[in-house]
Amino acid sequence: MDSVFDLKNKAVITGRDIDDASRAGASEAVIRRGAVLTTTARDAIARSGLRVTSAEGDTSVGGPVAGFEAERVFNSAEARLIKEEMMAVGRKLWERGYVDGNGGNISYRISDRFVLCSPTLLSKGDIKPEDICMVDMAGNQVAGKRKATSEIKVHIEIFKAQPKAKSCVHAHPIHATAYSIVGKIPPAYIIPEAELFIGIVAFANYETPGTKEIAEKVVPLCKEHNTILLANHGIICWSDSVTHAEWLVEVLDNYCATLILASQLGAPITRITAEQSRELMDIKKKLDLPDPRFSGREAALSDVPENSTSIIVDPTSPAPEVPRDTDIESVIQEITNKVMKALEKRG
Repeated sequence: MDSVFDLKNKAVITGRDIDDASRAGASEAVIRRGAVLTTTARDAIARSGLRVTSAEGDTSVGGPVAGFEAERVFNSAEARLIKEEMMAVGRKLWERGYVDGNGGNISYRISDRFVLCSPTLLSKGDIKPEDICMVDMAGNQVAGKRKATSEIKVHIEIFKAQPKAKSCVHAHPIHATAYSIVGKIPPAYIIPEAELFIGIVAFANYETPGTKEIAEKVVPLCKEHNTILLANHGIICWSDSVTHAEWLVEVLDNYCATLILASQLGAPITRITAEQSRELMDIKKKLDLPDPRFSGREAALSDVPENSTSIIVDPTSPAPEVPRDTDIESVIQEITNKVMKALEKRG
């Protein structure tokens, strides 16, 4: 009777693992689907004649073809550079207080089939290149010593829905998250950097993190928004690189913090004019940045409320127009005149 050696608990199979199976007298080794075979493991298989199958019954050496490709991608020169960048971004997120505990996650779509991502249960400030994991586009882990983040499903669905997205960063910056827990978004047309790189912020209603339900809420929004507030949770941003996705976290949180401070100064918040906004939108188009106003899904630029004092906006509507303090008396007088005319007609 053939002896079977169980290697299903290993994500990466080495030459030593194959040698251990041979010394145990096994004629077959069973590995998990998607496990990565190192070069020494392949050599050991060829030397020993050991039959290797996946737990699902795939009898090709090393399990599915994805395992061979995953190994090549995960250990490529490009992957090494991206892992270093993810480590640096994780450190920035932690140092700036955008993540707490083991919160937040980072991902990068390195190919059509695979996504590099941060691991679960590790502070972003402590991430090292060797901690980075890799999953396929179904969310199955195919490489890495640690377990991949449980929230990778949302990232993957963004990558599927938005071809421009190469990286996603999810974080819990306190000022932006403050907006998310009151169910509001910051108004547009105030600070040029926020207007240019983010524009109108999207808002996704709450669902449990890491579930398909939250992914379903985010996907329709990511097609025209690169920054999405997650109700009672935080934010998720996508861009063409890990560093640029982190920039969006910075821009949004600094914008929210500035609005909160400005609201305490006792003076109306001034806004960018419609003409100035058009100039920014022209630049935005050249930079190939998304914005729902390009397709006319939001208020026209000619409708920019230039004298609103509000720093919060309902996610589904443009900011309400509020008259300046200097205009209040004239508004009251106009209303009074209309009421008096209506009374005279009745008389």
